[in-house]
Amino acid sequence: MKTGTIVNNCVKILLPIVFGGAILYWMYRDFDLRSVDDVLLHGMDWTWMLLSFPFGILAQMFRGWRWRQTLEPMGEHPRTATAVHAVFLSYAASLVVPRIGEFTRCGVLKRYDGVSFPKALGTVVTERAIDMLLMALVCVLTLLMQMKVFSTFFNRTGTSLDSILHKFSATGYLVTAACGVAVLFMLHFLLKKLSIYNKVKATLGGIWQGVMSLKSVRNVPLFVVYTLAIWVCYFLHYYLTFFCFDFTAGLGLQCALVTFVVGSIAVIVPTPNGAGPWHFAVKTMLILYGVTDNNALYFVLIVHSVQTLLVIALGIYSWAALSFTSKK
Repeated sequence: MKTGTIVNNCVKILLPIVFGGAILYWMYRDFDLRSVDDVLLHGMDWTWMLLSFPFGILAQMFRGWRWRQTLEPMGEHPRTATAVHAVFLSYAASLVVPRIGEFTRCGVLKRYDGVSFPKALGTVVTERAIDMLLMALVCVLTLLMQMKVFSTFFNRTGTSLDSILHKFSATGYLVTAACGVAVLFMLHFLLKKLSIYNKVKATLGGIWQGVMSLKSVRNVPLFVVYTLAIWVCYFLHYYLTFFCFDFTAGLGLQCALVTFVVGSIAVIVPTPNGAGPWHFAVKTMLILYGVTDNNALYFVLIVHSVQTLLVIALGIYSWAALSFTSKK
């Protein structure tokens, strides 16, 4: 039994890493990685990258503040700092084991502030549902706004929507199928986790309370502001990086929005911080907007790597801060 558990845990950790690594290898197999040094030192404006950092940090802080707000109607009052540190740490933990962050931050609140784990998990489910609805709305609006761009692309390339499947390469089918398998694996993992909680009635009750906590939030306008602020900050954290490079600086707000939405959908595939699927999706869309293949690869590699380092730095900071935090 112990051996089976160890093997199962190893698969959960290694499979997303191998999957993401396989996509990255396929994308960069003929790419001269040594040229990235020259771009980092001479081919980009680091000022814009540094200006994007506060928005990446604020997005996670707003998430911590909103989370605390959803816990209050259930009689749970974690410290603001603890809630924010829990969110910082959860993103860093998900770099090791994708999707483990949701459980990590609930565990942090239980350990340091005595918050009920099931209730905290329920509020996380609520948050995810709201974020998915908001992202779906943004996706629809973005598609409607950029319909001309997609039509122009298909007309110029002589490709019609009916013939896309016929034009799809064997590699394209392989990557799409692999992404589908990864999503199924993630759903299986989540369902398995939920099945554990389904065995305990008290835990189910706690989760349900968390899901229904939104009805009792005291300041609904503030909750809405937090929700919008999270995604505005995420977008600005990404959009400002466009101005780091000459080949993306002039693409405009709509291109940034389209690639942001596509990238946000791609990270659903369970790899560390979306590595692999995010690169593939954003790079493909940048090429659609006229960026050359090499420049698109520079952009996704550098932006994703730097933003991942920020997530790691925040996780280390929160881990250190929590080690000096007293427990309630």
